[in-house]
Amino acid sequence: MSVVVLGYLIGVAGVLRTADELVLSRLAFYVAAPALMFATVSRADLGVLFSPVLVTQVVAVACAQLVFVLVARLVWRRDLRETTIGALASSYVNAGNLGLPLSLYVLGDGALIAPILLFQLVLVTPIGLLILDEGSRSVRTALTSAVRNPLSLGTLLGLAFALGGVSLPVAIMRPIDLLGGAAVPVALLAYGLSLYGSRRSPAPPEGTGASREIALVVLLKAVVQPVIAYVTARFVLGLDGTVLLAATLFAALPTAQNVYVYAVTYDTGRRLARSSVLLTTLLSIPIMTAIGALLG
Repeated sequence: MSVVVLGYLIGVAGVLRTADELVLSRLAFYVAAPALMFATVSRADLGVLFSPVLVTQVVAVACAQLVFVLVARLVWRRDLRETTIGALASSYVNAGNLGLPLSLYVLGDGALIAPILLFQLVLVTPIGLLILDEGSRSVRTALTSAVRNPLSLGTLLGLAFALGGVSLPVAIMRPIDLLGGAAVPVALLAYGLSLYGSRRSPAPPEGTGASREIALVVLLKAVVQPVIAYVTARFVLGLDGTVLLAATLFAALPTAQNVYVYAVTYDTGRRLARSSVLLTTLLSIPIMTAIGALLG
């Protein structure tokens, strides 16, 4: 987390502007992280790629989303689109900017996060976008938009090479490794800079009455989801060691900034999404530190 703190201090010192967080994030998202995912997954043990960690995440995501949807629709009578943003905010983890560095440097294997990235980008995102579009987007369009995502492309290409047992020449892999090496520090710096920017920026305007939705989302994302993942991993699947730690840590990741992008794009639940990203991000560091101390 020292690089995250450095990113925050860079913002405080004015070395980089808060607007530069977008540049760093785009560099990591479109160039460095796909290269890292390709290099990592193409060399990974297939047993790691298809580990039971994904099962724990699917269960935790389903439970968190179900609770939010039931409360929002049956108790608070929220419309379908705002409920969708809340369901995503309560379960969609920041697997790219924070999960990838966590997987690589804390757990020692960047491939552990790959199944979760694909699950979110290829399944959760298309379903969410279909609902937000209120049926105007075709299933094929939603699926292809997810597959065109640079992270999923890098992961899928790496998976294809791993399944086929294909190894690229060193002359080709060396620049890919070089680019991939920039992914983690750039993403962490951007993450720290975003914390500084979020502290200074006001919440987007929206109607009142969202406080209880925000509270429920933060509770589900920061507390309930990692607890469900731990219980599923430990007592249902019988996992222990690094795999148990990975399952619990990944579930404790904060809400991904993608959710706020969707809220802005579809002009619904903006305050809910923005506050959820900020609060779960701030809470994730002490929560993940505690998880690491208890299970690491």
